[in-house]
Amino acid sequence: MHHLLNSLRATAIFSPRGARARPATPLPHRRPSTLVIAVALAALSPCASQASDWPTRPVTIIVPFVAGGNTDMMARLAAERLSAKFGQPFVIENRGGAGGITGAAQVARSTPDGYTFLFGAGSQLVLAPLLQKVGYDPDKDLIPITEFGTGPQILGVKGDMPVNSLQEFIDYARARPGKLTYAGVGIQTVTAIAAGVLIARTGLEMTLVPYKGGVQAIGDLLAGHVDMYFGNASEMLPHLNGGKIKLLAVATPSRIPQAPDLPAVAETFPGFQFGSWNGFMAPAGTPKEIVDKLSRLRSRPSTPHRSERSWCRAGSCRAAPHRGKWLNASRPTSRCSRMP
Repeated sequence: MHHLLNSLRATAIFSPRGARARPATPLPHRRPSTLVIAVALAALSPCASQASDWPTRPVTIIVPFVAGGNTDMMARLAAERLSAKFGQPFVIENRGGAGGITGAAQVARSTPDGYTFLFGAGSQLVLAPLLQKVGYDPDKDLIPITEFGTGPQILGVKGDMPVNSLQEFIDYARARPGKLTYAGVGIQTVTAIAAGVLIARTGLEMTLVPYKGGVQAIGDLLAGHVDMYFGNASEMLPHLNGGKIKLLAVATPSRIPQAPDLPAVAETFPGFQFGSWNGFMAPAGTPKEIVDKLSRLRSRPSTPHRSERSWCRAGSCRAAPHRGKWLNASRPTSRCSRMP
């Protein structure tokens, strides 16, 4: 240490208080060599090169819900198309929890290199940030890329409930205040909020039972463990005639072609409308060239994929092309009415 201090004093880099510092000898000015410039340019060039060559390895798509639900199904359809288009695996990773917040926060904090994306729903961008602290700013931490699918919500009750219409359910629940339960994916997703709005509007008293995903919610409705669920159409319509669930109403302005005999909630409560949409988001800082490549997924083929046709018949359809800010009042146009 003494040797170090003596050395510093000798060059006037360090001087104790009161000591007279000797000016350091100025270093001669040197022009940067060609080698130094070349190394600096080489350090910068991989970013552009990596963006133009993207993807060169597997890409991870984070789905913020458990496997098997509406968002997961849409994500797998998208991953299949992207893998075929780019020749690299697009791998789904389910990170369910907190109504999608857990997975969205993970993507917001991830490295923006174009190898991690979020395939989420509107609740991660709009509902959850409005209702609670989520650990990310959807305006600053996530880049909206493209909407991929939309679908309405459908109200269903357990099969042995002695009701066959929305009004009968309301009367049944009103006569049993605090005794009935309803399922929701988390507490700040459209499944929970659509039910909550209906309950508040009708003056009912019911208890929310939160789940990590629609698969668990629909499973408990089928088993009779919960009384009501306002689920995605893709989850509910397959049970339209199964007998274990009674579908009572759809949260669209009018009836849907997949179930023309299913009344709209708006027929009883005008203006009642809830639906979901899904799409891709990237962590802020992801190269624009990569974002633009992924956004071209919205250019749909003229002949829909077989799985896309089946899901559209189940009420969850590809969205019409739309790119840009999602935090607005615009609603994408569904393909359902045009799907064979």
